[in-house]
Amino acid sequence: MKLLKFLLVLTLIFFTACSNNKSNKNISNGIAVLSNNEEGYKLLQKNCYACHSVTSKSHDDIIAPPMIAIKKRYMMSYSTENEFVTAFTKWTLNPNKENALMFGAVQNFKTMPKLPFNEIDMVKIASYVFNNELEKPVWFQSHYNEEHPNGMGNGNGKRRGMQRGF
Repeated sequence: MKLLKFLLVLTLIFFTACSNNKSNKNISNGIAVLSNNEEGYKLLQKNCYACHSVTSKSHDDIIAPPMIAIKKRYMMSYSTENEFVTAFTKWTLNPNKENALMFGAVQNFKTMPKLPFNEIDMVKIASYVFNNELEKPVWFQSHYNEEHPNGMGNGNGKRRGMQRGF
C-alpha cells in the first residue's frame, strides 16, 4: 500500500513538473527537480531555518551553519544540479560524520541529527537551494571572508582531507 501511494505521488509530481517546461530541469532519483519552486522554499523555511538561521545576529548565535554556507560547500564538490541534489538529499536523510563535507561545521556544531525528513521534500529543498539565491545572515560575508582567506573555501584552497574548516 505504501509503495502504491509513493508511486502515485511520484507520478503526480512528474506530470505536474512536465506540464511546466520553464521549471522542469531534470530528473533526480526519479523525482522531477524544479528550479524556482515555491514549495521548495516553503519547505526550506519550515524544515531548515530553525537551525540554519538567516536571522541570527552573529556567528556566535547559531546552532548550525547557514544554508548559504552549505550551498557554497556543496557547489564546490557537486557542480551539476543532479549531483548536488542527490548528495544534499542523501546526506540530510542519513547525516553522519564520516560523509560530512563541512569539517569545521561538524567540529563546531557536531553532526546534524537524523531527522524524519522524507526524500521527496528533501529533493524539493535541494533543488531550490541549488537554483536560487539564498538569504544570508547580515554577518555571513565578513565571517566567510575571515574564515576563508586567499580564496580557500571557494575551491581555490586545499582539497578535502587536508583542510578542516568550512
